[in-house]
Amino acid sequence: MVDPSFVIGVVGNVISILVFTSPIGTFARVVKKKSTESFKGIPYITTLLSTSLWTFYGLLKPGGLLIVTVNGAGSALEAIYVLLFLIYAPSETRVKMAKLVAVVDVGFLGMVVLVTLLALHGSVRLLAVGSLCAVLTVGMYASPLAAMRTVVKTKSVEYMPFFLSFFLFLNAGVWSIYSVLVKDYFIGVPNAIGFALGSAQLILYAVYRKKTTPSTTKARERDEEEEGSTHLVAQLEMPQQRHLHKGVSLPKPSSASRDHGLTKFVKSISMSP
Repeated sequence: MVDPSFVIGVVGNVISILVFTSPIGTFARVVKKKSTESFKGIPYITTLLSTSLWTFYGLLKPGGLLIVTVNGAGSALEAIYVLLFLIYAPSETRVKMAKLVAVVDVGFLGMVVLVTLLALHGSVRLLAVGSLCAVLTVGMYASPLAAMRTVVKTKSVEYMPFFLSFFLFLNAGVWSIYSVLVKDYFIGVPNAIGFALGSAQLILYAVYRKKTTPSTTKARERDEEEEGSTHLVAQLEMPQQRHLHKGVSLPKPSSASRDHGLTKFVKSISMSP
């Protein structure tokens, strides 16, 4: 008979790999345009650290094959994303990100591995590495909180992609079930938190989905009209400014002429029907 935990673990592997492959479209665009544009590299750097530590945890844990396979694949994909980001990022950003990779994904990870293998023994190894992995995973699941706050504030789900929220929800749910079957609290606690946050994201999406299109479309059209008006005013003002700079400055009207003009203007108004 097939072990239920193995079946659930395989399903979790498939869903997790779908989550890990979700940025492929983003990096296809980066490679095509040869620029990282406004994309940030920190999420990929931190995810690389998390998947690497989970891989190490799976190697330490007896029967941790499914943990090793999914996180090993995730580490490979995240390493590719980080490398592509470093290749196509602007020079200043590239230097900063390279330093961060060296500190986080090389220095910190290497220190954890060395301390665990040399200074810790027995169950203490699993306790230390598992606790660290759990904290990082909670941080990963808590990262969409900013997007959720934006959804509530703007009453729009434009900046909270449905499929990413849905797959994170599924991923956390499946791994929560797996943790119960294998009695691994280091996997269970962060994924239970992720499942709760994923459920909250889907509820927000259901509440604000129908309110998104009209408001965001009108706001976008209004912004475009304002930008167009500003651009037109700038074009109309620039030739006049250039003409005045090039020509002789006009004489300033005297106070007497201003008073005479004002009197004439008032009389013309009073005489009109």
